[in-house]
Amino acid sequence: MIAPIGERILERIHHGLAQGAIDATLPGGERRIIGDHAPGPRPVVHLVRWRALRRLASGGSAGWYEAWAAGDWTSPDPVALFELFMLNRHTLGSAARARGLSKLARRVWHWLRRNHRAGAKRNIAAHYDLGNDFYREWLDPSLTYSSALFAEPISPGESLQVAQEAKLAAILARTAVKPGDTILEIGCGWGSFAAAASAAGAKVHGITLSEEQKAFVDARDLPGVTVSLTDYRDVTGQYDAVASIEMVEAVGEEYWPAYLRAIATALKPGGRAAIQLISIDDAIFEAYASSVDFIQRYIFPGGMLISESRFRAIAERNGLAWHDRQGFALHYAETLKRWRIAFDQAVAEQRLPARFDADSIAMWRYYLMYCEGGFRGGGIDVLQVTLIKP
Repeated sequence: MIAPIGERILERIHHGLAQGAIDATLPGGERRIIGDHAPGPRPVVHLVRWRALRRLASGGSAGWYEAWAAGDWTSPDPVALFELFMLNRHTLGSAARARGLSKLARRVWHWLRRNHRAGAKRNIAAHYDLGNDFYREWLDPSLTYSSALFAEPISPGESLQVAQEAKLAAILARTAVKPGDTILEIGCGWGSFAAAASAAGAKVHGITLSEEQKAFVDARDLPGVTVSLTDYRDVTGQYDAVASIEMVEAVGEEYWPAYLRAIATALKPGGRAAIQLISIDDAIFEAYASSVDFIQRYIFPGGMLISESRFRAIAERNGLAWHDRQGFALHYAETLKRWRIAFDQAVAEQRLPARFDADSIAMWRYYLMYCEGGFRGGGIDVLQVTLIKP
């Protein structure tokens, strides 16, 4: 029974691949080209067991990861496969999204991980409190865990650290602060932006829900920088500027109004908020938001990519004018590639903490490949925007 079901799923994928193709080897050894209607990526995939497709059909991208973890499919370059799926996001439709009881169960799980105050702290801890000793082994020396901004054309000759410094400088420039001005940073990470702002003479109040990150920034003893374990909904006082770099993806759609209201309230009149965020194609947002993908299930519980049109509308309803949008998706793809190379080197040299077993290491490598493919496929973007309070 499984093989005929798998054949039907392959047929749907074949018709849904408007660009590119999959060079597939089926469980019986037969080689088949799936798609190939127009030029595009051409990943090689070995379907070891038909149940890989059953898991894809019932569990979407989370099910496809579960199939990979179980050895049901392999590929010498999963990045190209993820790029292909994203490139064909409109024509594939629901072919790679969860359905039925599996979808319902995953939605219930995701709902239980929503980002009310207690849930937000728990979800942040699940990802960022994995340990500073883990992240420092594969991030750049500044421990900047967000997309870098490379000089164009992107070149392997530019180091990730230099590109991260360029990104931080771009965010700082958007705030238009002067020496002595105050900045609220929502989601301060390990302090790389706070360090850049401090060096420019600004005072920074960073907020985070990660105890590991707070301890790290405190230990840096940066001039004019304070850090507190504070939910963005509990911020008091007003600031000359706000910075928030890839934090809003941890908020969830239900709480976007509260997040933007907090920014509007925290800014002094004429103040600027410099935001870096990850968005998903508006055309597939509703389908994405009604499902639970691999990242939400296994990497960022409670996470949600941004619908730019919806998010912008909420910002404007809160009196924040939207200015100077800059998208740079391929820069994130390059950042993720650099992280994966560093991650693989750390694994090869046995530098990751001993608490990370082979399964968790494999999951993190899959995550880095999955995200890189998504950005290369064009359905996910990273952007900077300046929000200005009148």
